Amino acid sequence: MEASEVRTLTRPHPPWPGIEHELSRRRLFIRHTPATSPDAEPAVFVHGLGGSAQNWTDLADTLSDHVAADAVDLPGFGHSAPMRRVTIPSLAQDVAAWIIESGRGPVHLAGHSLGGAVSVYLAATRPHLIRTITLIAPAMPFGNPRRSHQAKFVPMLMLPNLSRLADRAMRSRTPQQVVDEIILGTWADPERIHPQRRREAIAEARRRLAVPWNSSAYISTYRGLMASFLQAFVPGSHSLWRLARRIEAPTLVVWGKQDRVIDVRSAPETGAVIRDSRLLILNRAGHVPMMELPTAVARAMAALIEESRRSRGAGPPRTVAGLNSRL
Repeated sequence: MEASEVRTLTRPHPPWPGIEHELSRRRLFIRHTPATSPDAEPAVFVHGLGGSAQNWTDLADTLSDHVAADAVDLPGFGHSAPMRRVTIPSLAQDVAAWIIESGRGPVHLAGHSLGGAVSVYLAATRPHLIRTITLIAPAMPFGNPRRSHQAKFVPMLMLPNLSRLADRAMRSRTPQQVVDEIILGTWADPERIHPQRRREAIAEARRRLAVPWNSSAYISTYRGLMASFLQAFVPGSHSLWRLARRIEAPTLVVWGKQDRVIDVRSAPETGAVIRDSRLLILNRAGHVPMMELPTAVARAMAALIEESRRSRGAGPPRTVAGLNSRL
């Protein structure tokens, strides 16, 4: 099998089962996708702001010949309880705790948006835990507010009782409305989402709207992310751009050309600061290419994983096919 060969999905698989694990830091809910090959290596996937481990269902399925993936529900999202104060370092420490205490490291790490920022911090500060890193539209700091349509909401973070106001606004919407707004803002073509995936997203939105920490967890995490942006413009070792320069693991940067959440113009800059990086920009994809075009993303990741295997002398050599520049 060539490294770029991945499983073809004939129908959507339901969200992979998960379990809440008691770690030294806190309890985290983890969804595990079983491998379909004895050569598969461990992987950990980290979702974006407002997302959950369910966001990785199709990509994990498509890649299961290559990796056995653990998708983490970050604190306050999915089935994981919130934490009081959220920072990028604290989220990275939570993911590191799972890698260490599960005994599965080093891993192939993938992070989307917020999860991409967490993955940058983790790969730079705990390099021994990481084999490769895939960054999908990572939330790297930018000074130009036009790089993200969400930048207009940043001043609102200073409002008192914002969580209460946001909770009231969220509860005025039905789960269907919440999901449709998210899809409209993140998918290049909202009509392409599979009806089953939309139903699953609605069920998750219904459950999230029922938990008391829904809005507060989102806002606290958003504030933590914005704090990491501010650190990029002051001296200090925790700047995500400085940390990205320290990453040693082979890295794949993936972006959707039609991303309306984080401008695709951030993609070349992100790839340029990481010494051993590859850049893949996908047409007809928005902010969630691992959900919109899981096969294309999986092929690129499979090639990266195989390159890592060959450099370590792990297993028989395979032919690595080049990426299709017309994707």
